[in-house]
Amino acid sequence: MYDVERGVRSAGFLALLARGVLFLALWIVLMGPALHDLPVGIAASVAATWASAELWAGSSRLSTAGLLRLVTRFVGRSVIAGVDVARLALAAKPPLYPGFVRYRAMWPDGMRRSTFWAVSSLQPGTLAVASESDGTMLVHCLDARQPVPEQIAADEAAFRAIFRD
Repeated sequence: MYDVERGVRSAGFLALLARGVLFLALWIVLMGPALHDLPVGIAASVAATWASAELWAGSSRLSTAGLLRLVTRFVGRSVIAGVDVARLALAAKPPLYPGFVRYRAMWPDGMRRSTFWAVSSLQPGTLAVASESDGTMLVHCLDARQPVPEQIAADEAAFRAIFRD
């Protein structure tokens, strides 16, 4: 396991190697298997492995079931919201009620809260535009009449479920 006090060296060579191979595989999937791009892919994989080891909390363990539920929820909501945004964009007179809503996260300040804000901003129709030190996020949404805070709360619960600690 990664120890914040000792840095990358205590993370375990095999775990870091496996993580690096996964990052390289992701690079190849995204960029294609061109041999002339491989040096850049290797450099990106090394950088991603180092960054993930530095940023990942040592006591954290992921729940595979929680991660699958989060991904399923995220993909399902993305499709529904994407179709809704497309419907609004193609309407002759779109019924838009743009506005801002506030949501206060349960996470303490740090990497997990920042990651949660980033993930929740990926949903079509909403965008986190500001975050205050107390965890309150200002979210711009295309339809402020929708239950955006409730949806964000459900997203946060799903995100929290991926961590076992």
